[in-house]
Amino acid sequence: MRLSEAVEGYLTHLAEVRRLSPATVRAYRSDLTDLVGAVGDGAIESLSVDDLREWQWRATKAGQSKATSARRTSSVRGLFSWAVEEEIIALDPSQRLVTPKRGRTLPTVATAEALDGVLEAARVRAADGDPLALRDHAVLEVLYGSGARVSEICGLDLDDVDHERRTLRVRGKGDKERVVPFGLLAGEALQAYLVRGRPVLLTRASAAAAGASESAVSRGRVVERAPRAVFLGAKGGRLGPRAVHALVSATVAPSVGAEVLGPHALRHSAATHLLDGGADLRSVQEILGHASLGTTQIYTHVSAERLREAYRLAHPRA
Repeated sequence: MRLSEAVEGYLTHLAEVRRLSPATVRAYRSDLTDLVGAVGDGAIESLSVDDLREWQWRATKAGQSKATSARRTSSVRGLFSWAVEEEIIALDPSQRLVTPKRGRTLPTVATAEALDGVLEAARVRAADGDPLALRDHAVLEVLYGSGARVSEICGLDLDDVDHERRTLRVRGKGDKERVVPFGLLAGEALQAYLVRGRPVLLTRASAAAAGASESAVSRGRVVERAPRAVFLGAKGGRLGPRAVHALVSATVAPSVGAEVLGPHALRHSAATHLLDGGADLRSVQEILGHASLGTTQIYTHVSAERLREAYRLAHPRA
């Protein structure tokens, strides 16, 4: 079997059997397409560990980071492991590859005081009832209040919100569902948006699409019903991660002194502040949806670093 054919089979397996997210499958595709371009599209069984090491070496020489190199190595190992399981090849040359050790970098975390200021400013902007301002306030409150990923927030449907228990049913990596709590302030902002903001966005979108819908019906097309998405864009469709990234960059980044800051920083901040407030690591792991406790432990390093900095600034003999 040609290498490119094996790659397509493996990517189909990731998407349809393991049900990895489209973004993850795209990352695998990028890595493995680069491999095909570097070693050629010959028979996959003819590839040796030396071919793979040459591919690694060229990328390292070009300045590739250790994190990227580690991810690419993981992609290749996954491909060959799958090929062995499918009996496409007998031996796995990738087992002898060395995975570069990633350097540990602590995530960017905003202080609780800085986020209080950001969220209060968002609340003030939403006070006049502008639907987009109401939505933005709710998005920021829910991101920080739940610690959910931006993709999970954008993927919320109305039925996923339990207002009485103040919980969200989100779908994380691997399409795994979990229930996460959110706080009183996030609940108030979300309710204000759903009552006063979302219907306006939906009405605007419906009015703008009325002519197009009538035309579609006349041509025998099925017109989609109003979306069930919780968070809507200005045109009435589901709010996308890029729009949320732009919102966070415009509102949160200036307050924490960062040039670029994405929605994940609110997730990092929520986790760190939970630990700072006394939450146990296992509970934080469940809230964040981490498969491994080791992934959650990075936030204990953040909390420890914050304690050391506070000690250094406050203790007279530090």
